[in-house]
Amino acid sequence: MVRGKTQMKRIENASSRQVTFSKRRSGLLKKAFELSVLCDAEVALIIFSPSGRLYEFSSSSQMSHTIERYQKNARTLANLRITDEVHTQQKLKDEAADSYKKLELLEDAKRTLLGENIVSCSIAELVQVEEQLEKSLCKIRARKHTLFQEQIHHLKEQEAKLRKVNTDLKEKCEMVGMSSIALSQPLSPDMEVETGLFIGPPKTKANHV
Repeated sequence: MVRGKTQMKRIENASSRQVTFSKRRSGLLKKAFELSVLCDAEVALIIFSPSGRLYEFSSSSQMSHTIERYQKNARTLANLRITDEVHTQQKLKDEAADSYKKLELLEDAKRTLLGENIVSCSIAELVQVEEQLEKSLCKIRARKHTLFQEQIHHLKEQEAKLRKVNTDLKEKCEMVGMSSIALSQPLSPDMEVETGLFIGPPKTKANHV
């Protein structure tokens, strides 16, 4: 018979709960002992039953020694976490201060380029600002020239397309005009036209006897 999976919740029946506790406790103590022997690990296990009874296992000679060792390591780990947090906070503060200084320098440079903060500048600093502005103007003019050239090229392409359309329309108009003239032009008086009219008595056929 296949054993069903135990649902992980409190067992309501008191006797079933006590039986399960005894079985699981024995198994847990056995696993703790095996772990200490097979892996040469220092293991301490403390269990309180629902009634408050204490069960314990220690691979060392004294349970208190293992507990003291745990508390010492726990304090060390807590101190390390606190140190890491303090170090992280200080690092973030330093980065924020550095970013603030860089922002101030950028703002000062911006004001200098706009001519708002040049009273305290030396001649060398003013020359440097002038060179920066000249370089910026060269780049701006080059970009503007490129945009003008692109716009002129685009307009020339549009002009060529419009010229072609205009030529095609002109040719079509000329063809339509010539066809209309040919249809509406009267006949010339010099043009001979054969008709069935004649002047004089009608010809009669001779009667042959």
